[in-house]
Amino acid sequence: MRSVDDVVRWLDRRGGVAHSRSVAAAGFTVHVVRVAVASGAVERVRRSWLVLPGSASARRAAATAGGRLTCLSAASALGLWTPLHDEVHIAVARTASRVRVPGVRLHWGSGPAPTSTIQTDEPLVNVLFHVARCVPLADAAAVWESALRSGRADRRVLERVQWGSERALRLASVASRLSDSGIETHFIHLMRSIGVTVAQQVWVDGHPLDGLIGDRLAIQLDGFAHHQASDRRRDLRADARLALRGFTVLRFDYHQVLFEPEYVTATVTDAIAQGLHRHPLVSRR
Repeated sequence: MRSVDDVVRWLDRRGGVAHSRSVAAAGFTVHVVRVAVASGAVERVRRSWLVLPGSASARRAAATAGGRLTCLSAASALGLWTPLHDEVHIAVARTASRVRVPGVRLHWGSGPAPTSTIQTDEPLVNVLFHVARCVPLADAAAVWESALRSGRADRRVLERVQWGSERALRLASVASRLSDSGIETHFIHLMRSIGVTVAQQVWVDGHPLDGLIGDRLAIQLDGFAHHQASDRRRDLRADARLALRGFTVLRFDYHQVLFEPEYVTATVTDAIAQGLHRHPLVSRR
């Protein structure tokens, strides 16, 4: 006979949350579940959901709402790049209560992939669907491209999905695997907004540039993680080598691209206005 410990291990392998119908389908009797709840090894929420006391707060919130993690919360749980966010995003049935809960954003619209009321995980295409509709386009593109880079999504498959959303259709048509990070995707969209074309992942002097404008304006982008001193010295050496080869290097960090876009665009446009993106036709004497 299966024991309370068996229930706990089974739930743990499933992220600490399951619908009671799934628990019963796995062969656990009503008696075992009752003993598990009475002993405190398992908690019951909304009558039909069972959670482990140590389960992630976001997954517990989803069970409490009778739904599934979706949008940025699900993307983050999958290890995808996401912008900073405070709310827990939960997909619920269209008939679910419309009461707003602090710290929770409910998504009532169903995605293109079918789901059941006892599922604990949202299909990835639905996660991307909600991301496309929920957050600014540049943020959404960064999440989509992270899914492509990680191998969790295939561009050919995404292009064939019947999205039912203009924003999702647009992202499916333009998302690529060229951006090394979400910050790079943001920068590319920022440049497109001012009519500037950026070549991505161009190799110069045996090192990759995050972007190249024209043939002489090199763009390097520093991600969210803080650089070690050794990383900083490596970047400075690379910048110096590029300068000695006639390139102008503009380096921006995560905060500047996301929160100071006017500064970034002004810096790039000023550099272009000075002709720093072009190879000099006449050498200086």
